[in-house]
Amino acid sequence: MRNICMIVSYDGSAYNGFQSQPNSNTIQDKIEEALCTLTGETIKITASGRTDAGVHARGQVINFHTESRIPIDRWCMALNSRLPDDIIVTDAREVSETFHARRSAIRKTYRYSIRCGRYKDVFRRHLEYHHYGSLDVEAMRLALSYLVGEHDFTSFCSVHTTAKTNVRTIYNASISTNEQYIGNMKSTQLFIDITGNGFLYNMVRIIVGTLIEVGEGKRVPDDMRRILESRDRTQAGPTAMAHGLMLWEVLYEE
Repeated sequence: MRNICMIVSYDGSAYNGFQSQPNSNTIQDKIEEALCTLTGETIKITASGRTDAGVHARGQVINFHTESRIPIDRWCMALNSRLPDDIIVTDAREVSETFHARRSAIRKTYRYSIRCGRYKDVFRRHLEYHHYGSLDVEAMRLALSYLVGEHDFTSFCSVHTTAKTNVRTIYNASISTNEQYIGNMKSTQLFIDITGNGFLYNMVRIIVGTLIEVGEGKRVPDDMRRILESRDRTQAGPTAMAHGLMLWEVLYEE
C-alpha cells in the first residue's frame, strides 16, 4: 500500500467547500471521483484543512492510500485530465506510511485579498473582496500585530466550532499592498497573510472583518488586543466574505 501526497490548487467559487457533502458538489468529491476513474479504487482522501464554500486554495495538501502502481511522475497529468478545469494537482510524491496531511502539518498560511477603489477588477472579482473606499493600512497593520503569538482566539472563531481548545499560535501576520489602475481610476490591492500552527472555524475571516472596521476608522488598533482578551465573539467584527480567502501554503517536517 502506497501513501501518496499531493498539492492541489482550486477555485472554490462553484463548490460547497472542500469536505464531502450529500450533493457531491465539493472539491473532495471531485478528486475522489477522478481517483476512482483513474485507479478503479474507492479512495478517501485526507486534507490539511477543510475550506468553506467559496474559499480557494493555492497549496491545499492531501494524502491517500492506494494499491495503484502508477509511477509517481505520472500522477499529476493523469489526474488533471480527469478533474474539472477549476481544480488542478501541481505536485505528487510518495511519503511515509505515517504521513497525515492534517496531523503532520506544522504551519499553515492563509491569504485574504481586498481591492480598494471605485471599481472592482472584473477578472478577479471572485478572488478578492471589493471595498469601495480606502482603508487605513497602517492602522490595520498595528491591529494585526496584537495577534502574533500564542493566544486564546475564542473572540475570532465561530460559535459553531467543535475544536477541543481555542488556543492557537500565530507566527507571522502581515499586510502588503499593490497599486493598480482600472480604467483611469487607481485601486489598491491589500494582501493579508497570516501564518499559524492551526486555525479555528472562520478565524481568518473574522480577523479580516475586524481589521476592515479598523481600516474604516470604526475601531482603533488597540481594540484588537481588547477583543482578543475578552474571549467573546460578539466583541469582534463581522465574518468577511468567503471569496477573498485562499489557503496559501501548508508546511511539514518531511
